[in-house]
Amino acid sequence: MSAQEKPPGYIDTTLDGGVLRIIICNEKRYNAMSLEMWKSVAKAVTDAQSNDDVRVIVLQGAGKKAFMSGADISEFKEKRSDKAQAQHYADSVNAAQSALRSSIKPTVAAIKGICMGGGMGLSLSCDLRYSTETAKFCMPAGKLGVGYAYEGIKRFVDIVGATRTAELFLTARTFSGSEAARIGLVNEVFSEEHFDKLVDERITSMAGYAPLTMQAVKTGIRCVLQEDDAPSVEEVSRMVTACFESDDYREGQAAFKEKRKPRFQGK
Repeated sequence: MSAQEKPPGYIDTTLDGGVLRIIICNEKRYNAMSLEMWKSVAKAVTDAQSNDDVRVIVLQGAGKKAFMSGADISEFKEKRSDKAQAQHYADSVNAAQSALRSSIKPTVAAIKGICMGGGMGLSLSCDLRYSTETAKFCMPAGKLGVGYAYEGIKRFVDIVGATRTAELFLTARTFSGSEAARIGLVNEVFSEEHFDKLVDERITSMAGYAPLTMQAVKTGIRCVLQEDDAPSVEEVSRMVTACFESDDYREGQAAFKEKRKPRFQGK
């Protein structure tokens, strides 16, 4: 799609070295998400599940000013004005977040600048979150009069606890990436100067690890957390067994003995 054909807000994707980057592109609105963009994220993540070339999925915002500032409020009057539309919109948001939460591929949110509202919800749907020290987080639902679905609230509570979740929602205050790390909302923060380099190093390493092991770990975590549609203990056990029976397990042992980097195939 040419630059002339692209709408004001859209989702771009690139795949390189096993890393699928899903880029939120709406810089004039601080990467606010339209209804179609929510649907595009869900599709990109879903399609990646059956693509063996994808080892890691990275979610990021275009430019340096924002990861994602939330839903694009300018379209609410047209696309979220009655009960049916509101439900369709909520279902589309949940589909994007659910696709990330249930992804068998590791997911990473790389956060620069503003991360508010739906941006926080989307980032918390990823396995890992890295942020710049100066990123700005806020959950402004109370300022906008919007409801926040059960699935989203549960994710916040699972990650930062009920008391902290209540504080973030009820005060709707803005806080930095450094505080986000302190309260466990993000895994780690880096300076803006070194952010891209250090996060890319983490992502590149992850893309080189054994896919079956990564999938088994993710499945086990979802089972322990008893997420909606979570796999059973038996399914986790089967995936663990499959790791030990795989060619990748034998390759890992051989690479260790030969002091070389393993070449995993996900088989």
